[in-house]
Amino acid sequence: MLEKIECIFCYVIVLFILSGCSSDQHQKRQAHFQQWIQNNGKVKVLSTTAIIDDLVKQVGGEHVDAIALIQGELDPHSYQLVKGDDEKLAFGQLIFYNGLGLEHGPSLHTYLLKNPKAIPLGDLIDRQQSDLIIYVHGQKDPHIWMDIALWSKSVPFIVKALSQQDPAHALQYEANGQKLMTEMEKTDRKVKEIMHQVPPDKRYLVTSHDAFNYFARAYLSEEEEIQSGDWEKRFAAPEGLAPESQLSATDIKAIIGHLKRYQIHLIFPESNVSRDSIRKIVQAGKEQGLDVQIACCALYGDAMGQPGSEGDSYLKMILYNARTLAEHMDADHEKRNKPDMQHK
Repeated sequence: MLEKIECIFCYVIVLFILSGCSSDQHQKRQAHFQQWIQNNGKVKVLSTTAIIDDLVKQVGGEHVDAIALIQGELDPHSYQLVKGDDEKLAFGQLIFYNGLGLEHGPSLHTYLLKNPKAIPLGDLIDRQQSDLIIYVHGQKDPHIWMDIALWSKSVPFIVKALSQQDPAHALQYEANGQKLMTEMEKTDRKVKEIMHQVPPDKRYLVTSHDAFNYFARAYLSEEEEIQSGDWEKRFAAPEGLAPESQLSATDIKAIIGHLKRYQIHLIFPESNVSRDSIRKIVQAGKEQGLDVQIACCALYGDAMGQPGSEGDSYLKMILYNARTLAEHMDADHEKRNKPDMQHK
């Protein structure tokens, strides 16, 4: 009886702490929003995701006030408008969104399509270079930020929109955009370097949902695989482009077959996706005698990390993913390349 009382007490304490953290985060976001709507002469920009917001802030610098609509670890695929969002959408002078079907929650999707202020970065890239867009079961894969070189193609669109909205600072936006693209190019090379220090036969990835196709093509694959399209073998996930945690026996069988074929023993969770599906895969694998486990460290897929974390900016997030994967894909990698594996 005493043990039950202690358990209930601990449960209440945890709920109290979580409630306090949630309330504190809400207050900070409200304060940030109130600051954002102040008339200070800056361009007011709303981005659907923090990943886009990060780029906008770097291009806009001191001349832009930017916030993200979908904050924290909420799923951008299914996000629906909530109380207060209409005010943000109405107040923003520019609205940047990913497109390519990412923001497909009906209320948000409909609003973005009808709003002339809304700029779909992924769709604009698609119109320029459609051959770079990946299709999964006939659907466009929206996770283009997972390939830094591809995502950098969104920067000129941000520069152009800000310059048209605020011509007085167009030269500054152009300079900031060039600086950002240079940094993205440098980080893109670094990620390739980190991943290709892992032997090719260990460069196979399984995660919760289909968020890492672009990453696999850009960083896990050999050049000839990219040219032939054979890079697809480098990545698999039990869930589709939008995480739903509902697996069929066919889905489980396919992933188990992939694990066996490429001798994969680790499945990587994602920071903002339920682990239910990969737990099912691990259990099914063990029933078939497979030595498969869930990796200790979650990757950043659809959302950046919290402020102060190793993934609290776009480029840091991709670098963190690369370093985490390299450390776990090849047990000897850290010993052989210790200076490269120090997290900044």
